[in-house]
Amino acid sequence: MIKTSTTTRTLGLVGALALAAAGLAGCSSDSSGGDGDAAAADGGTYTWWDPYPQHDDGSDWGKRVAACGTDAGVTLERTAYDTTALTNQALLSAQEGTAPDIILLDNPAVSTLSDTGMLTTTDELGLDISDIDANLIAAGQLGDDTYGVPIGANTLALYYNKDVLDAAGVDPASISDWADLTAALETVTAAGNKGITFAGIGTEEGSFQFLPWFWGAGADLAELDSPEAVSALTLWTDWVTDGLAPNSVISNSQNTTWEEFLTGDFGFAVNGTWQINSAAEAGFATGVITIPAMDGGAAPAPTGGEFITAPVQKDEARYETTKKIVDCMTTTDGFVETGNTFAFYIPPTVAGQEQILAEHPELATWVDAVAAAKGRTSDDLGTDYPKISEQLWTAIQEALSGSATPADALTKAQEAAESALS
Repeated sequence: MIKTSTTTRTLGLVGALALAAAGLAGCSSDSSGGDGDAAAADGGTYTWWDPYPQHDDGSDWGKRVAACGTDAGVTLERTAYDTTALTNQALLSAQEGTAPDIILLDNPAVSTLSDTGMLTTTDELGLDISDIDANLIAAGQLGDDTYGVPIGANTLALYYNKDVLDAAGVDPASISDWADLTAALETVTAAGNKGITFAGIGTEEGSFQFLPWFWGAGADLAELDSPEAVSALTLWTDWVTDGLAPNSVISNSQNTTWEEFLTGDFGFAVNGTWQINSAAEAGFATGVITIPAMDGGAAPAPTGGEFITAPVQKDEARYETTKKIVDCMTTTDGFVETGNTFAFYIPPTVAGQEQILAEHPELATWVDAVAAAKGRTSDDLGTDYPKISEQLWTAIQEALSGSATPADALTKAQEAAESALS
């Protein structure tokens, strides 16, 4: 049973709406009326929102969502929004008392919505999360409570152009730390090709791509100006200054970074699992290694991917059927099916990872990367993360442009983050 009323749990919505991107309005269909048991018995309707408008109801994903509704004895009415619109619509629906039964949320948005009180906890819904990898479930946790279940994870790694590396005599397997990687970039550029490209744009994408280096140096988001953080930003800045990375990285999104890599001129590119199929179809041989930490091993890269969450409903009888739908989506087979559908999400359980590796052994590096990954809102940062991230990407811009040293840029960022959080 849910122990807190909808009225009490939505008091924080005004503040959350201020954090979300503005400009969207509208209402969902009302999912709070009627008796839940009767609805299930009569084949009633439950509502489902997700951030996949590219997958229509006739797609494999759309059919799978519908099938989980059928298994639970109901019809699932699915609405798809883009990621930002989904968060805004979710906050508005909670304010209006029209929240859907289930929402798939980009993992950093879980903290934003749970902080308003609009999401049930996994304990309240009776979900078993004991098999979910601790580093992945952490993105949906605030304090002692967990809000939702990851349906899979994607993250970042280093793609490489095998032809470029072979021509330069670089063995990617020999790269285990920052010194090895920098030496490889120097060798590649000396051989007449370009070193590495990444996304340093002044948006969340810039922070997202920088975090493996930031965390890989041992830095903490609570202390943006630590010596470890300065080391990470100095690495990026030195690569640009020394011609190992192009000046374009300051404005590169992840998409433009990938377009640069596909020219065939670069040895390396930082990008994610979502480019696996594109890499396989490139006009040259490619491979992938985990992003190295400063002193060796795999750096913690930030996790991407969505959580399946259940908003608070006035009619608590609905939760029994909601749980059945969530359970259907989060079996081992369900995780693997999601992984294959989104080419590729890595399942958030050991059993799921073993099963997808049996089908796709080429994903081994990505499984390793996800095992080392970390949620952006982990360490109980919650809704503080967006404010910190904005100052981080601002510091990246200042350092890459040469308008400030890495140390000065990060000192300014830390002061601004403290002010924003005070």
